[in-house]
Amino acid sequence: MTAVDDKNSGSTFRSLKYRNFRLFFIGQGISQVGNWLTLVAQALLAYKLGKSGFAVGVLAACQFLPVLLLGAYGGVVSDRTDRRKLEMVVQTVAMFQSVALAIVAATSAHLVWLDLTAVVGGVTMAFDNPARRTLFVELVDPEDVNNAVGLNSSLMTSSRIIGPAIASILIATIGYAGCFTFDAVSYFAVLIALSMMRPSEINSTPIVEKARGQIKEGWDYVRRTPELWISLLMMALVGTLAFNFQVVLPVFVERTFGDKAVLYAVLFAVMSVGSLVGALVAARRVAVDVRDVAIASLWFGGAMLVLAVAPTLVSAFPLSLGVGFTSITFLTASTAIVQIRAEPAMRGRVLALQAIVFLGTTPIGGPIVGVLCDAFGARTGLVVGGVSALLAGVYGVVRARSMTAHPAMA
Repeated sequence: MTAVDDKNSGSTFRSLKYRNFRLFFIGQGISQVGNWLTLVAQALLAYKLGKSGFAVGVLAACQFLPVLLLGAYGGVVSDRTDRRKLEMVVQTVAMFQSVALAIVAATSAHLVWLDLTAVVGGVTMAFDNPARRTLFVELVDPEDVNNAVGLNSSLMTSSRIIGPAIASILIATIGYAGCFTFDAVSYFAVLIALSMMRPSEINSTPIVEKARGQIKEGWDYVRRTPELWISLLMMALVGTLAFNFQVVLPVFVERTFGDKAVLYAVLFAVMSVGSLVGALVAARRVAVDVRDVAIASLWFGGAMLVLAVAPTLVSAFPLSLGVGFTSITFLTASTAIVQIRAEPAMRGRVLALQAIVFLGTTPIGGPIVGVLCDAFGARTGLVVGGVSALLAGVYGVVRARSMTAHPAMA
């Protein structure tokens, strides 16, 4: 049986044979460590200043509301633009946003300024997400796209392990401003990598000419493509209520178990170890379908419910490995199906829509989960997330069966 015939076969690191992808992998690997370090430091600083899960939820809303508002336009810009050049501009703006965060932390350290600076980061995310995710697909041949998605996920999850660990050290030694300064410096790695890429070796999709109605065109395309539509609906539910770890975990550690909030960084890092293993396993797949996404969602929901009943913080650490593993399995499957099944001319807009339903729903789900954690405890936030993932998984399984039984009606 060939690698194409078996969706679970293939070399785990085969995409690294491409020079441009290696540069992307190295540059993003360094920069993403800084990004995750900053996300952890922002959440902890917001909790320190606001002393509530709601304050962390508002911060999350400020970080991701721009994705909800501007994400679709970001996808259009990605389809209309040279993705490598766009990324260089966006990453430069993001670097200066981290500098601003360092200044805020070193001077006023007020929630309002922290939230306003987070909004700037959200704007850059709205344009970065579709451009970056479209670009790395263009750095490999079509048969290696799913592998590139898996390796990119492993890179992100490795950063989630290293970043929080560094954050806990820096917060305890030189403070929050040092964390944000580290992030600002890390952007030089990705900017250098982008500048060193060989444009002639990039499988660039044709630049879409500027025209009216391109956002609606992308939406209509997703709506009439069952695999994309079903996957995005599942992602909308899971993204709104389950992927709120930056809101739930600080409260879970401090209020449920009475430990210092800085241990949130440690628990987050442990969860990310599970994510890394899941990403490396997913990288071996060469195909994915709706049923794979649905099954992953079911496992993710079950893992969150198990973590919700952890009796002690010590028991929560191994259980968080399962949450990390299953969460990245779901995320990788839902991303890969978009990367592979979307037409090249629509890829930026489709990826932007996925970012909207994943990241852009956080402004809705973050404050809701924060309020629930304040009122009923952090375990409630985990239960709500787990149930939402289970419901999404059941929906996906039913629709996948319908597609198989009645292809024309799916």
